[in-house]
Amino acid sequence: MLVDMMMEARAVLDEELAEIVANLRAIGGDLAEIEVKRASGGLPKTVRETLSAFANTRGGVLILGLDEKTGFGAVGVSDPAKMSADLASLCSTEMDPPLRPLITPHVFEGAQVVVAEIPALDQALRPCFYRGAGISQGSFIRVGDGDRRLTSYEVQMMLSSRGQPKEDERAVEGTTVDDLDPASVATLTGRLRQARPRAFAHLDEEDVLRRARVLVDQDQVSLAGLLALGSYPQERFPQLMVSFVHYPTSTGPVGDGTRFLDNAVFEGPIPVIVEDALAVLRRNMSRRAVITGIGREDLWEYPDTALREAITNALAHRDYSTAALGTQVQIEMYPDRLAIRNPGGLFGPVTVDTLGEEGLSSSRNATLLKLLEDVTLPDRTHTVCENRGSGIRSMLDALRRAGMNPPRFDDRVSSFTVTFPNHSLLSDEAIAWLDSLNQTGLSDSQRLALVLFRDEPGFDNRAYREATRVDSRIATAELQDMVARELLEQTGSRRWARYKVRETPQPSRLRADRRPEILAALGDSTMSRSDLATATGLSDPVVRYWLGRMREEGMVDLVGTSPRSKHARYRRNSQNPLFEG
Repeated sequence: MLVDMMMEARAVLDEELAEIVANLRAIGGDLAEIEVKRASGGLPKTVRETLSAFANTRGGVLILGLDEKTGFGAVGVSDPAKMSADLASLCSTEMDPPLRPLITPHVFEGAQVVVAEIPALDQALRPCFYRGAGISQGSFIRVGDGDRRLTSYEVQMMLSSRGQPKEDERAVEGTTVDDLDPASVATLTGRLRQARPRAFAHLDEEDVLRRARVLVDQDQVSLAGLLALGSYPQERFPQLMVSFVHYPTSTGPVGDGTRFLDNAVFEGPIPVIVEDALAVLRRNMSRRAVITGIGREDLWEYPDTALREAITNALAHRDYSTAALGTQVQIEMYPDRLAIRNPGGLFGPVTVDTLGEEGLSSSRNATLLKLLEDVTLPDRTHTVCENRGSGIRSMLDALRRAGMNPPRFDDRVSSFTVTFPNHSLLSDEAIAWLDSLNQTGLSDSQRLALVLFRDEPGFDNRAYREATRVDSRIATAELQDMVARELLEQTGSRRWARYKVRETPQPSRLRADRRPEILAALGDSTMSRSDLATATGLSDPVVRYWLGRMREEGMVDLVGTSPRSKHARYRRNSQNPLFEG
């Protein structure tokens, strides 16, 4: 039994390798999570860079013994056992922190290759670097299908994530309470005394400011206090502001000398910057008509709530370390999109994949966020933010209500950008296209993804999750449902699966149930999945999906121990009363 299980596990790994190479050949190049090296002369020195890059990003798979220049042909390695040992030694003794990849030799297309799965390091352990080059020269990150050396600033950003930064609590030299806006201070202290009487009600104004970390180190103003309550923070930090540029074309300035349609700089404390930036954005936006349940409604190009949350997040979560004080938050408006960029990538355990998940939040500037929770916007009773980790969800909900595409998030260690596409997602044309598919029972996230990806060359489970904000379990189920409906074409399986929206199928081809075809093909025989795909003319993913459902329903039995094995076979369940022989 143990030998059989090991053989089946090896078969699964061999099948995964075949799927990886098939995807590489279809795309014509490496993927972000795959790196191929010829390695005919031994372990390449560039492997160190790839190990560091995978560990500092999302992890990945390294394949030694394939030649990208010949279409990923299998050239093999001369001594797979030695290469595996050399790679393991490199990971454990020359990389810091040490890596523990899964390294396995394979026979692929008649050649010996070595495959290593490199896990992503926890954020608290990054950066991983090659000891021989040192942390500043030996740290890399994966960008596209290549490895890029981290800058000194990016290394600093990763190191800062190992603990809670205190940059926002440091004293601004030479400041006093006189550098704060009196009205803002009075409002803050009043709110704190009322909301948290046990901590603040018995304190005078300056003691309230000390406990709230507005005043620190012999009553100098903290950076957080100056940004939240200061009369004019830019007097001491000129670049801690927001710049705005409205470009005339999607690529920036035009050839006739028109550099921009509008530009502005927003200064003052964070509450003032947020309100002033929103006012100028409204000045540069037009209104558009969208379809609602009661007809048409005129809305701004970009929902106010989404913009407010994005600007607030950029100011509240940006990097305030000394190295970044000369970098401003930037807002760029183009005809087809609006981008908001801040220095400093995501902090702590939050990733692009988990942004907006309930219960998950992390604050680089914890003291500043705590202050903004009680600092009100100019001439309003609303505070700048809730500090409940709900900002991204509010942004996504506002875009969804407006029938717009979700934003794109780009985390680059040294910067973070949120980009809002400027077009209605469920337009008249898109709704008509969805209706033409003649499919009932699709979820909102499935309809959203079909429209988003219908012109894309391909996407994976992660891209689906980012676009729809559903969790991995729901994403997998919904993708497989659309494969079974033959709305999506699938290549590869499991984590290597990629999808493409089919061209609009003819109504005669739309079949909601493939059970009868599979049962008819089985008859009284026992068949593998590939046999059934040949007999029915269905694709392998469609057959796999329906066999899974039919097994759950007791219509077919599995002959073997694992449905993942390509050697698994199936037969009709003669005891099932729904289908008589």
